[in-house]
Amino acid sequence: MVPHPIPVLHHDENIVVVDKPHFLATMPRGGHVAQTALVRLRRSLGLPELSPAHRLDRLTAGVLLFTVRPQVRGAYQTMFARGGVRKTYLARSSATPSIEFPVVVRSRIIKRRGVLQALEEPGEPNSETVVEAMGGGLYRLTPRTGRTHQLRVHMASLGLPIDNDPLYPRIVQVAPDDFSAPLQLLAQRLAFDDPLTGQPRSFVSSARL
Repeated sequence: MVPHPIPVLHHDENIVVVDKPHFLATMPRGGHVAQTALVRLRRSLGLPELSPAHRLDRLTAGVLLFTVRPQVRGAYQTMFARGGVRKTYLARSSATPSIEFPVVVRSRIIKRRGVLQALEEPGEPNSETVVEAMGGGLYRLTPRTGRTHQLRVHMASLGLPIDNDPLYPRIVQVAPDDFSAPLQLLAQRLAFDDPLTGQPRSFVSSARL
């Protein structure tokens, strides 16, 4: 059982925004069923029709948005799918940088079914991330696309693998119940124009790396 609460940052008639903890999957998949943000929030908030508008990796913490009612689900999911959300992440890497910042990383990332790691391969880029150094091993990451494991792959490609990453640059076996070394990646901020009202909205994580 993931021993962390799920703080609610915002709750109205249409959406619920939470601070997802590390190690908690967004929704049921594979071996993670009851221990997911979706199932726990449906139970704790009494919202049986709650649905994620997007996903965060199980190992990534931070701002996660759910829709409350089926009638509004499509509008928010489409907003994410079309890139209408401005996302900001923070990452920590203990590696010594050898490049100048800021840097824009573009590459072609492919994630094959059944393979743990996503791979970069030659071809037309399908992913883009802006990486800025904040000092002290902290980096601000602004993805302009949303490929699987994009930020982890791009940081590793710069020689700056994110601290405690069990997949990049190499696979490290970690027990499923070992919560001692969380991936140092945080979805810090979501900003968008609400698809129902047109009003600008912004949600910021209260968590720290």
